[in-house]
Amino acid sequence: MPYQIKQNLRKYFIMGSQNCNDDPVRVLESAVKAGITAFQFREKGEGSLTGDAKLELGKQLRAICRGYHIPFIVNDDVSLVDTLDADGIHVGQDDQSVDELRNLFPDKIIGLSVSNASEVAKSPIHLVDYIGAGPIFSTRTKSDAKSAVGVEWIATLREQFPNLPIVGIGGITTENAASVISKGADGVSFISAITMTEDIKEAVRQL
Repeated sequence: MPYQIKQNLRKYFIMGSQNCNDDPVRVLESAVKAGITAFQFREKGEGSLTGDAKLELGKQLRAICRGYHIPFIVNDDVSLVDTLDADGIHVGQDDQSVDELRNLFPDKIIGLSVSNASEVAKSPIHLVDYIGAGPIFSTRTKSDAKSAVGVEWIATLREQFPNLPIVGIGGITTENAASVISKGADGVSFISAITMTEDIKEAVRQL
């Protein structure tokens, strides 16, 4: 695998066109130039593109990531992994099982969201390359988001899995990102911290 997962999780930008007031291609280009270390294409929810339009946007965003040598991850849409030659896929607890994904994609990056101890217990953690811990803070970006679990969830996971790459997810801003890292996360993921700012370069620096 050509990427160092722990390092690549440090500033993990997640986005789809539905999150942007500006052209998503321009937003991603600005974010990459500003120093994000990984990107997840999450084109879902109200106002998102579908079909050929979604695929076309994915191709454009994929090309940017390739040009800057940062991982391009797709959010739970298995059909896009091969179509866009993605570096990996991120799934939640209700998406396709990690066991099936690992059989399909033995050499791809697989990330899994976990929000409590019971989810961890029933998840094949040994098959994933990183876990997304959260939502750490409350978030308005996902209409179906679970209730916030707080930064102590990071500390709990780090104690249980000393060497597993962990990224904090959910409601992370320039103001609270440091608190997530301080509890043992390798990085933070964010959407609106970038898509809703007027100064992407400064936002990425603060994250």
